[in-house]
Order: sequence, then structure tokens, then C-alpha cells
Amino acid sequence: MRVITGSARGRKLKTLEGMDTRPTSNRVKEAVFSAIQFDLPGSVFLDLFAGSGQMGIEALSRGAKQAVFNDLNPKAVQVVKDNLLSTGFSRQARVLNLSLEGFLRTDKTQFDLAYLDPPYRSDLLLTALEGVTLRMKEGGKILCEHPLGAEMPGQVGDFSLLRQYRYGKIQVSLYGRTAEE
Repeated sequence: MRVITGSARGRKLKTLEGMDTRPTSNRVKEAVFSAIQFDLPGSVFLDLFAGSGQMGIEALSRGAKQAVFNDLNPKAVQVVKDNLLSTGFSRQARVLNLSLEGFLRTDKTQFDLAYLDPPYRSDLLLTALEGVTLRMKEGGKILCEHPLGAEMPGQVGDFSLLRQYRYGKIQVSLYGRTAEE
């Protein structure tokens, strides 16, 4: 797995051994970042179920100002830290080792962009989506990676489902704040 483009283009990233994490494919990663490319420069990015940290690192490589990474698995947190060191982004990052509930309860950062990719079939995605909507800046966007066919709500708080992208057995749902009328 490598950083696709930007200042860390081509840098190889570590991944966790075994089946505990499921890295986002390069095809999905490229499509996601194409969809948000104009929102990235100067943004604050959340990689909530970080795994290797590849999504937040890609965001930093493409011009995000800061990224917050969170994962419950201490081994994943160490991989994220190692990947941040190897790409030179440690100073622009904060890495947390919290449960979803712990993150939502304690972290008060306001985000421009958030990427939510919890373990599939874990029932964490909707809870994460609801909680993260409260941490988004005006104009913020939330991307949710999930299995194709998973039902996603059309509205969560003041965020609406804007678009869904399909990549084989993977789907990414893009949410944005509903415009005031």
C-alpha cells in the first residue's frame, strides 16, 4: 500500500498483519479523494477507524492542514505512528487510541472532512455518523465506507446523503450539511 499522490507520493505504508483490519483499496481511495479534492487544502481531516492511517495520510499528502487518527487497536495506533514518521507528517497529526464512545465523549476537534470506515457488520457506522455530525465545521463532509447494499439513512441530524459511490462490493456514502432554506 502506497500514498497515491501529493507531497508523500509513492511512499510505502505499513499495514497490520492478519485479518483485524481491512485496508481501503487504491481504487476506492483514489475515487474518494477525487470527490473531495477541492475541500482538502487547509482542511482538518478525521480518520476515525484509522487502521494503518492511509486515508488521513493521503489527505495530508494532498494538502490537509491537520489530521486526527483514532483506532481502538493499540497495534493499529503504532502502525499509524510509524507511517506518519515515514511520511514526515507526525507534526500535523494527532493519534488517539480510544473506543468510538471514548472518542465522541472526549475529542472536541471540529473537522472539515471525516472518513468513517469501521469494521464491517459491527453496527458502529450509524453511531459514528451520528456522533461525528456534531463535530463538523460549516460546509463539512463525511464519507462512510461500508459493504454494498448496507442501508444508509438519507438524513442524519442536519446532514443529508448527497451521493453514493459503488466499487465492486464496497460502497462509499457522502454526507453534507443540508442547506438552510
